[in-house]
This record gives sequence, C-alpha cells and structure tokens, in this order.
Amino acid sequence: MTTQAVSIEPHDEAPVHPTLSPSRAADFKTCPLLYRFRTIDRLPETQTPDQARGTLVHAVLERLFDLPAADRTADAAADLVAPQWSRMVEEAPDLAGLFEDGPPALVPDAAVDVVRPWTTDDFLASARALLAGYFTVEDPRRLEPAERETLISALVDDQLLIRGYIDRLDVSPDGDLRVVDYKTGGAPREAFEARALFQLKFYALVLWRTRGVVPRVLRLLYLKDQEICDYSPDADELARFERTLLALWQAIERAKAAKEFQPKPSRLCGWCAHQALCPSFGGTPPPYPAPRQRDAVEVVTPGADD
Repeated sequence: MTTQAVSIEPHDEAPVHPTLSPSRAADFKTCPLLYRFRTIDRLPETQTPDQARGTLVHAVLERLFDLPAADRTADAAADLVAPQWSRMVEEAPDLAGLFEDGPPALVPDAAVDVVRPWTTDDFLASARALLAGYFTVEDPRRLEPAERETLISALVDDQLLIRGYIDRLDVSPDGDLRVVDYKTGGAPREAFEARALFQLKFYALVLWRTRGVVPRVLRLLYLKDQEICDYSPDADELARFERTLLALWQAIERAKAAKEFQPKPSRLCGWCAHQALCPSFGGTPPPYPAPRQRDAVEVVTPGADD
C-alpha cells in the first residue's frame, strides 16, 4: 500500500481521484442511506441553531489566536461573537431568520427556565457560554498554534484522496504534534465521541503519511462539558485504520454500482433531517440520480465535521 502527500488549495480544480472526508466516511458507517442523501442526492439540509452555534464558536476560536497572546482573554472572545455572527449572516443571509422561524425551545430567562422562541440575543449568549467553558480547560495565552483550520490531504494506495480540515494543530519544540478538535455538543455523547475519535484518527493518518510523524496526542475539547479527552495513536493502529478506510471506500463503491444504500436505524435517527424520505420511517427515497461529472468529488469545507 502506498500513500503520497498531496497539496490541495480550496480553489484548485476538482481532484481526479474520488475523495473521502471524515464526515462522509462517518455518514456511511452510521447509515449508508444518509451517505446517499448527502453525497449522491445532495439533498439540502436546513442548518440548526446548534450547528450554526458550532460554526460560530469555531470561527471565534480561530480569530482569537490572531490576537497577541496577552489579549486572548474570555472577554476578548466574548467581544468577537457578535462581529463573527454578522460575518456569517452576511455570507449566508438565511441564517438571519434561524431563530424567529424556529419552534419554541427551553431558554434560561432570568432565574427561571421558560419555553419561548429563541432570539438572536439568546443564541449569542449561548455561544459566549460555550466560549467561557473553553477558558476553563485551556489558557490560549500560553499557546501558539502552528496551524488553524488547515486543509490536509493524502492519496492512499494511489486510489483514494482523503482530506479534511483540522481545527488546530500544535507543534512542540521537539516536533511532537497535537491535533485539537473543538466540540460543542448536539448528539448523544457515546455516539458523538466515537465519531469524533474516528475523525481525529483520520487526521492523524493524513499527518503521518504526509509528514512522517504520528501525532503524539489527539485532543477533543468538549466546551459545554468543560472536559478534555486525549488519545494517543501509534503507527500500527493508523496502518490498520488506513486499511479500514480503504475497505469502507470499496463498500461505498459497491453500493454506488448497485445503486443500493440501505438505512441503518439507530438512536442518531432523531437528529436526521431526512426521516420523511427514509423507508425506516415510512418514506420513499427519491429516484437515484443520473451520474454527474463531479460525483466522485466531495466538497470539503471548514467546520463540516463538527
């Protein structure tokens, strides 16, 4: 098995090899039909407040490290929330109606929890609360990340391009790598953590194959729970994971050839946006789409795996 480094910029032409990101690989593992809906049918999904908040928090933490070390305080992070949200709304105007058009939700109101429609102020306050949780587990004034929101990629076995965005990469003076991923919650903890570790092993494999270094630490920062989960892979484990990814890709190719993607019901179905089209819930998937020139190419965007 051979793996070669590949340098890809976000605006390059479409790669000639089929691609796989951690999120789409995890989709297929979780439910092959979900993979089809997202990657082949490309069905639209309305962004939820939780997803928008995760994107916002990631954006703030990325910008936080643009500040001088001494200025990276909790107050500074809180001050970045509104400007970053304005930028997001400018880029995606539909976000502006995310709360007013949504259903009522439990919102802390003074000292009493009440059910009322979320407002933008509620949303921004919840993002600031998550950022406050970040400062309980890390002190950004003591960190100088080597890379942030970096697209990394590698060609596996001259067949499959694996790639994705790393939230943060720390490099020690001795050259040790630490991959850091921020998690803001929104799914059952057991399933979410398993998916998150799968995602980090994916990044670790790319870094090992392209830089010749196995990351010493894969770190999950759970901002809501104010917890750190560290995992240390080794080369043998990453080699096995590489074989697993190739087998997964081959299973995806077989499903495409047969045009057969079966649903796989689980507790995660409650978070699926496509229940109305799922046979497990009495629905019928749309007709299988005709092949398109870019079917083999998966668009990878920052924050998509969170």
